[in-house]
Amino acid sequence: MLSVRRLLPLYVPFKSSRHYFSLKKNSMNNNGGFGPSGFVAPDVSSHGSTLRTFCTSKDLSAEKCVPCNRKGLSPMTEDSANALKPKVPKWELLSNGGVMKLRRKWKVKNFLLGLELFKIVADLAESEGHHPDLHLVGWNNVTIEIWTHACGGLTQNDFILAAKIDKLPVESYLK
Repeated sequence: MLSVRRLLPLYVPFKSSRHYFSLKKNSMNNNGGFGPSGFVAPDVSSHGSTLRTFCTSKDLSAEKCVPCNRKGLSPMTEDSANALKPKVPKWELLSNGGVMKLRRKWKVKNFLLGLELFKIVADLAESEGHHPDLHLVGWNNVTIEIWTHACGGLTQNDFILAAKIDKLPVESYLK
């Protein structure tokens, strides 16, 4: 009997409902199947040729931020940002000194609840490996700005993080 491993080319295209992946030839697990670690995709962005999944789903909050510490990383165009903006309607798209950012504001009930809101956002940001700018002004005005510092502008990670922040249960903190 022929081994499945011998029949596979170097990459076999695989399409799921949310991502396009490739299965590496040597990614079979001990049971002869493909485990989650076997899914990789070539980076289709202009940021280089590293491996990366890319989002095709409608719900960005289901996606995962990817590391953005590559030297060739560049910010998305304004047209690309405007195309993703409807997926995070509560956020405003702004340009600050030529740097595009996402911004959202909340009014919290009190200062301590503002700090608790920051803690919830910080825990999420840490799990995603993508960190926003957090501002608490005048005791109850919370502002979060998201942009990719490594490239000086917006990337898809910023929209993913914004969508995930929108799903956080923060209503009890708000005025």
